Amino acid sequence: MVAVLPDPGGFEITSNIVIIGAGACGLVAGMAAREAAFDGATILLLERDKSPSGSTALSSGFIPAAGTKLQNEKGIEDSPERLEADIMAKAKGSAHFPLVRAVTAEIREAIDWLSSVHGLPFILIDGFLYPGHATYRMHAMPQKTGAALQAALLDAAEQCDLPIAGGHRAEILYRDGQGRITGVGVRTDTDELQMIGCDVLILACNGYGGNPDLVREHIPEMAEAHYFGHRSNQGEAVIWGQKIGARLADMSGYQGHGSVAWPHGALISWALMMEGAVLINKDAERFSNEHEGYSEQAARVIAQRGGIGYVLFDERLLGLGRGFPDFVDAEEAGAVISAETPEELAQKLKIPLSGLQDTLRHIQDCHTASSVDPFGRDFTTHPVLNAPYKAIRVTGALFHTQGGLDVDERARVLDQNGIPLPNLLAAGGAARGVSGPDVSGYLSGNGLLTAVALGRIAGRQAGRMLEAGE
Repeated sequence: MVAVLPDPGGFEITSNIVIIGAGACGLVAGMAAREAAFDGATILLLERDKSPSGSTALSSGFIPAAGTKLQNEKGIEDSPERLEADIMAKAKGSAHFPLVRAVTAEIREAIDWLSSVHGLPFILIDGFLYPGHATYRMHAMPQKTGAALQAALLDAAEQCDLPIAGGHRAEILYRDGQGRITGVGVRTDTDELQMIGCDVLILACNGYGGNPDLVREHIPEMAEAHYFGHRSNQGEAVIWGQKIGARLADMSGYQGHGSVAWPHGALISWALMMEGAVLINKDAERFSNEHEGYSEQAARVIAQRGGIGYVLFDERLLGLGRGFPDFVDAEEAGAVISAETPEELAQKLKIPLSGLQDTLRHIQDCHTASSVDPFGRDFTTHPVLNAPYKAIRVTGALFHTQGGLDVDERARVLDQNGIPLPNLLAAGGAARGVSGPDVSGYLSGNGLLTAVALGRIAGRQAGRMLEAGE
C-alpha cells in the first residue's frame, strides 16, 4: 500500500532526518547531512532490501564529473561548464537548465570529497570516450562495476555511523494540516507496520521502471521491453507526489540500452561500439548510427524483427570487452559467438550471408572514405573489423526512468505552482533528471550524476533546514 495519511499524533521512534533509499543517492545524502546537521542530529536510512544494492549495484558505476583532481593529475582540461554544454546538447536543449547547472557544478566537488574525505579510490576511465562526452571524465571504482561503487559507499557510510534499516519498505507518508511530512509508515520484513517520525524527509528511492502500470502510462514504447533495473523501483515517490500535489516533470524520459546480451541478461559495454563494433539485425543489416548513444538504441533494437540484434566485432575488440566484468560474465555464459569467416558467422547466427557480406563491405568502404554511411557514422577513426569475427545476440532494455518529482536547485520538491513543499526533498531517480523528456536526451552517466550530485545537495539542504528549524 502506497498512501499519504494524516499525522497520527505520535510515533514509535523519531529521527531528525529520514532518508528513503540506501543506494548511491541515499548514502551520499546521508553522509552530506551528517556533515551539515548540528551535533547530535539523528539520521536514519530506510532500505527496502535487506542488503542495500538497488540501481547503483546494477549500473556500470561510472560517474561523469568535470574539473576533478583526477582529471587535473592526468592533464585533462575540463570544466563544469563543458559538461553542462554536453548534457544540454545531448538533450537538444530540453533538459531543465537550472538543475543541469547545479549538478554539474556539484559533481566535481562531490567526487573530490568522496575521494579525499571518505576514501573512495576513484580511477578515471581514459581508454575510450562515451558518446556525447567531449573528453575523458568518467570516474569509477577500480573494479569498474556499480556493485563496487555501492560497496565503497556502504563502507563510507558505516564510518560515518549512518544507521541503515534494511528490509524496511516505506509505504505511508504522514502529513499534518500545514502540509509538513511528519513521519513515515514502514513495513518491516516481519510484515509489521512501524511508524517513524521525522523533521526532514529525503526521497532517494529511485524511479518507477519496475512498475508496469506507470511505465505503460508514461513511456508506452517500453511497456513490453525487458526491464534491466531493480525490481524495487516501483515509483513510490511519484505516487506520493501525486497524492500531495507535487509537480512531476520529464516523466517520458528514461535510460534505455541497446546491447543487453540475450537471454544471458548481461550488459555489453557500449565501448565496443565506440571503438568499431556495429549493430546488425536478423537480416544482417545495420539500422542506425551506433555512435548516437546507447539509450536511444534500446527502442531501435526492439523495433527489429523479433526484438533482437547482434553486436558484431572482432578479436581486437574482444580484448577491450574483457576489461569489463559484465562482458566477462557474458563470455563465460557462452554469449560470445566466434567465426573464422563470414560464411561461418552467417551460418551460426542464421542470418543471410549476402547481407552480412554487404554490411562488411560497406563498413570497409566507409573506413577508406570511398563511401559515406547513410546513418552518419564516421568509420575512419578506428580500425576496420577483421576476421576472426565475434558476435553477441542482444536486445534493447529499459534501465531506469529519468522523470520524477520536480525539484529546485536545492533538491526541494515543488508543488504545482513551483513553490517548495515544506521539509520534503528528493534526489536521484525520485526526482526529475537532466535528460529532458526523451530517451535520446540521456547522456552516458546521467543517472549516477544526479544520484550523487543531487544526493549531496539534498543532504546539505536537510542539514540546513534542521539548523534553521524549517
